[in-house]
Amino acid sequence: MSAHRDGCLGQGRTASGAGQRQREPAGLHQSFCRPAVKIPVPEFFAFITPVNNDSSSEAQSPRARLISGSFVLLSGSGLVTAINFAYNVAMAHFLGPAGFGHATAVYTLLILMSAVTLSFQIVSAKLVAQQESIEAQAAGYKKIHAYAWVCGILVGLLLVLCRNIILNYLNLPSALLIDLLAVGIVFYVPLGSRRGYIQGACRFSHLAFNMILEGAVRLGGSLILILLGYGVSGVIAANAAAVAVAYFFADPGTPAALPPGLEIRVAFREALQAIVFFAGQVIINNCDIVVVKHFFAPRTAGIYAAIALVGRVIFASSWAVVSTMFPVVAGTRGRRRADEGVLPLSMMLVFLIGAIVTAGLRLAPEAIWTTVFGSQFITGGGYSLSHLLSLYAAATSLYSFSVVFIAYEMSYKIANTGWVQLAFGAVLIAGIYRFHSSLQQVIVVQIVMMSILLLAVAAPFLRKFRRASGEGQLFQMEGIRRLRRVTENEVIAEFLRNDFQNPEFRNYHQLLRDEVMSPDVTSPLQNAKRRALFFIRHGSLWRELPEGTEWHEVEIRPADLERVRVFPRAQWRKLARGNFAVPEVARCLAHGDGRRVAEEKFIAKIDTLQQEMEKGTVVGDAVLLIGVDEYGPLTVLDGNHRLIAAVLSSTETMATLRFFCGLSPKMTQCCWYKTNLATLIRYGSNRVRHAIHDPEAELTQLLQSS
Repeated sequence: MSAHRDGCLGQGRTASGAGQRQREPAGLHQSFCRPAVKIPVPEFFAFITPVNNDSSSEAQSPRARLISGSFVLLSGSGLVTAINFAYNVAMAHFLGPAGFGHATAVYTLLILMSAVTLSFQIVSAKLVAQQESIEAQAAGYKKIHAYAWVCGILVGLLLVLCRNIILNYLNLPSALLIDLLAVGIVFYVPLGSRRGYIQGACRFSHLAFNMILEGAVRLGGSLILILLGYGVSGVIAANAAAVAVAYFFADPGTPAALPPGLEIRVAFREALQAIVFFAGQVIINNCDIVVVKHFFAPRTAGIYAAIALVGRVIFASSWAVVSTMFPVVAGTRGRRRADEGVLPLSMMLVFLIGAIVTAGLRLAPEAIWTTVFGSQFITGGGYSLSHLLSLYAAATSLYSFSVVFIAYEMSYKIANTGWVQLAFGAVLIAGIYRFHSSLQQVIVVQIVMMSILLLAVAAPFLRKFRRASGEGQLFQMEGIRRLRRVTENEVIAEFLRNDFQNPEFRNYHQLLRDEVMSPDVTSPLQNAKRRALFFIRHGSLWRELPEGTEWHEVEIRPADLERVRVFPRAQWRKLARGNFAVPEVARCLAHGDGRRVAEEKFIAKIDTLQQEMEKGTVVGDAVLLIGVDEYGPLTVLDGNHRLIAAVLSSTETMATLRFFCGLSPKMTQCCWYKTNLATLIRYGSNRVRHAIHDPEAELTQLLQSS
């Protein structure tokens, strides 16, 4: 999945123990050193196109994987939606509004229980996506799968024990319906862990096929059992059978034997986050059907169940995008995830789905629905079925936007927005209990609550995101902390002090040592000398910085390193292989692959700096960064070796570094920050314009005058 990491980490495994990682230096902190994982390109259905699992597929960008994976799951979801629509139409025709209402209410209970199923699925998907070997993926999956079976049995028993309470609340005709549902639940929970493995491995065609199989068995089994005279009980039995069949066909094919001692920890906080997220999701998506079944007559409840079908169609299609986005983001590092615009693309796809369906439903003639569902499904109260369907579609579309935000954040950290969603689920139930004079009022309550939920989950999220470079790129990090404003003279003094041992300055080592190594930045004459001396070697570099660049001393925390990139030149290009993010470069060096491609002199310099830093004998300790603002990506202008050496050493060593950052809205014009044809032309014109400038002559003049 995170293809840009594989070049660094892929060689760090032994042939016999791919699941065991080499020991990392203490400085390679866990906050930016999650395991890499190789995931093949999401293949289209195997019966249409051969599966492509070669290593070249790993070069696909997150955006490309999102589009191709979404296409696979949307294609699968389209078939599933068609099957489910045929299922619901058939049930409505054969059972009538009352019987359809009973069957939908019980099926909704199954969906409510899916909070547990989907929790296991998302935890399994995230754990698998973050592992770097098949053995590690299998070890994590088997642990989660065992927990899922225990949980499924317990939930099934709980349903049986509470069947009379459920029977009375939903006005159901038989306790057998709950018993059949309990059997389905026992298989449904571990099915989630199996689908999570498939999803985490980005085997989207396998996942799509499994969902199609479940829908086909549900449809075919229900029709057969209805024709045999089993009615609503037969429909629920077919649903339970469909889940069981899907479980057995979702076998991920993990290795039977795993390397001894391989242990994958399942984080409790991530499991709790998943439970909270899906509990809120299933409550919001299905509580209205349950509450309407309680308050309204069976026929009206059946009509509402038919209306709610449109919500499931929209959400199922939107969930295909979310299901693709989740493993793509989980296995992609922060800078690349932001650069690829995964979140905006996901939002755009969900918007298109919701807008097309909502507009189509609003424009559809009323006669279509009476033909599809039957003449008994005619609404009263002055509201047409098309009107109610389009309102329900709008409510579900609003909620789908919220889910994209929440799932995106969950994919790379512990998100609090899941708790917000759960709280809104409780408030939504209370709102429907308070306002339910008509079916339209029930839907309007949902539109209002979903609008507020979207604002609630998006507002704090968007505060962390600012557009960078004027290109619509989004970054999930908080702004770096500014400690104090500094002058350009102070920055040049730090840069020069770090670089003074360079041979180009050998003629001035004795003459200007004191003014360079112990600078007085309040002295105009010293500043002029240092600037002239600095421009002998770095004039062409410094002139590219935009006029009016503001300099600040800043604090760089380990989490901020995700968006700090080394200067893309010389040995760094060979080492980084296209990804210049500091954690990735450090990881390449830590795992040996980078040492094979870099020159010995380059490696020796970093090793020496690392040793000196650990002893506290490094002469220059400042690192210079440039960027558009404190929220966007930053490039190391000076101090690449020092920063990488500090990261490889320890977080304590990195804390001893000082960071100066130059910020300007025009920084994208600088070729050191953003290299393209326009910035290179600007660089060339500056070289020509200042070709006659002689900093050595200027420095000689200053020395003579002093």
